[in-house]
Amino acid sequence: MPAPAAAPPAPAPVPAATPVSPSAYAALPFTVEMPMGFSLTAGRPGPDFQEYTIARAGQAFVRIYVGPSSQFPIYSGDVIMAGGRASVVTTDGLTRHALEHMFQRPTAPREIHVWTSSLDGADQALAERIANSVDAK
Repeated sequence: MPAPAAAPPAPAPVPAATPVSPSAYAALPFTVEMPMGFSLTAGRPGPDFQEYTIARAGQAFVRIYVGPSSQFPIYSGDVIMAGGRASVVTTDGLTRHALEHMFQRPTAPREIHVWTSSLDGADQALAERIANSVDAK
């Protein structure tokens, strides 16, 4: 009888998201308007980048990448240049949805990439409103 296969090693634990303090928020290379009840947390940083999540009650609404080279675009749609950013816009019937935005800066961090989570109805509209409020400093 063959010996049982060894179980694969457990994945390394992922560091928990860290709430962004008011002083750290002031130092971010972007601004954002968050409704009451939402929080901004910093996720696992990389060598030259940081990712942030805007969430309510554990549900991510918007994610923000700050670093040298993002994966823009992640959604399919029309890329429109307006307001100092490139935005990916889709159409659902007669309604247009801005699902992600890319700011490019002359200094580090070179890119600020903002995208909405896949949500439905009022939550999706709220995610779009939050993502549209992000602006590069």
